[in-house]
Amino acid sequence: MTEPAAAPARPPIRISPSLLAADFSRLGEEVLDVQRSGADWIHVDVMDGHFVPNLTIGPAVIKSIRGLATVPLDVHLMIERPWDVVDAYIDAGADILTAHVEAFVPTAWRRRAPRGWTLEGYQYLDDESRRRVRDFIAAVITRDKKVGLALNPTTPASLVLEFLGEIDMIVAMTVWPGFGAQKFIDEVSAKIHELRLMSGERVSVEVDGGINMDTVGKSVAAGANVLVAGTAVFGDPEPRAAIKGLRDRAAATPRP
Repeated sequence: MTEPAAAPARPPIRISPSLLAADFSRLGEEVLDVQRSGADWIHVDVMDGHFVPNLTIGPAVIKSIRGLATVPLDVHLMIERPWDVVDAYIDAGADILTAHVEAFVPTAWRRRAPRGWTLEGYQYLDDESRRRVRDFIAAVITRDKKVGLALNPTTPASLVLEFLGEIDMIVAMTVWPGFGAQKFIDEVSAKIHELRLMSGERVSVEVDGGINMDTVGKSVAAGANVLVAGTAVFGDPEPRAAIKGLRDRAAATPRP
């Protein structure tokens, strides 16, 4: 008698503190501190001043961080033309490389939301955008690294559906990207749940923006398993207690 196939393992809860909220005058110390405090990953926000209005760090800083980090670097590209920089960021030390779906489409397709780009109203990508996404995914996989796609708050979940068999992670932005210390957008919870239902258990669902003790439960309940927390960790004088509190709250929350 054939044994039934084992159910896929549920992706583990991971806490990924965002360096955007760190003290950049002592960045190396901050990296070491959150590692010792129990961070699973370190989230690195790369902003180019074009895709988002802010400007942060590039490969040189990531290379310096890589020399200290013993946990994976979760590098989030909030930039134009992400397909052009895959090798630069992997050479610098990225373990997980995520780019925004909105960055792959012609500017004429994008709609300017109050705080950033959105593809609200679209249900599919054009052929050229689809090719660019697949080229990006293939370039990361070729380097034996993990790859993710990110969606701004009002961009539909359906735009990543055709890529779910090829990627490792989906990032649901729960704020508009570009600045830290923003308030969690509650309406994105429904999309987080949709992404989890679409992706099953193989793909991680990361939430990025406004994650703290008040919002971690609703994120996990919706289906998230990777929690990016900036101010909630780096703004706390006791990062170990902050990370443990987030992890304990997540563990106590029923998952779909």
